[in-house]
Amino acid sequence: MIISVIPARSGSKSIPKKNIKLLNGKPLIQYSIDYSLKCSLVTSTIVSTDSEEIAKIARQCGAKVPFIRPLKLAHDDTPDYPVIRHALDTLEYLNDEKIDVIILLRPTSPLRSPGLIERGVELLKLFPKATSVRSVVITNEHPYRQWKISDKYMTGYEKEVNEPYNLPRQKLPEIYFQTGDIEIVQRNTLLNGSISGKNVVPLVIEHSEMLDIDDPSDFCHAEKIIG
Repeated sequence: MIISVIPARSGSKSIPKKNIKLLNGKPLIQYSIDYSLKCSLVTSTIVSTDSEEIAKIARQCGAKVPFIRPLKLAHDDTPDYPVIRHALDTLEYLNDEKIDVIILLRPTSPLRSPGLIERGVELLKLFPKATSVRSVVITNEHPYRQWKISDKYMTGYEKEVNEPYNLPRQKLPEIYFQTGDIEIVQRNTLLNGSISGKNVVPLVIEHSEMLDIDDPSDFCHAEKIIG
């Protein structure tokens, strides 16, 4: 069984009520709900939220909200793992049925290209030892070019390569940056205490496919693209 979980807590500071703020006439969370509902591989589309208001809107959009997330799992600094593990444990208890795979769809990524779920699930089949799949893009800001400032001077962030910041662009290794579009996690990975595990398979997407909404400028950008 494959379940998608869309985490949507209420306490957004950068954009108040971000997850249900209207984006071209639709609540932001609806884009992720619609995306999940269109995929035939997904058995159930679940929203994990601490808010009754978000829960009501999520249900109106077609998602299921079989539980309200505990407030202790809805803080600014709450990591993904306990949220998704709580969803797994609660859903298996309520339905008395084992979940094989959980797909994490953050509502802050409303512009996913078609087929990401299908591509990710296929990668799990191709790599039997995979613990998870995660969407990534080639980074525009290479870590070899990054510095740390200590007192008056800078030191290169990369320590295992001699003067990496002086390497020509052509010799820089390809480095990937994780996006918020999709993560696909095996049940055993979560039971072992991780949302990623040690064998993470990359789902490479293009920069044009990626948009993570973190602040008002991102929201305005998304409106222009969708509009």
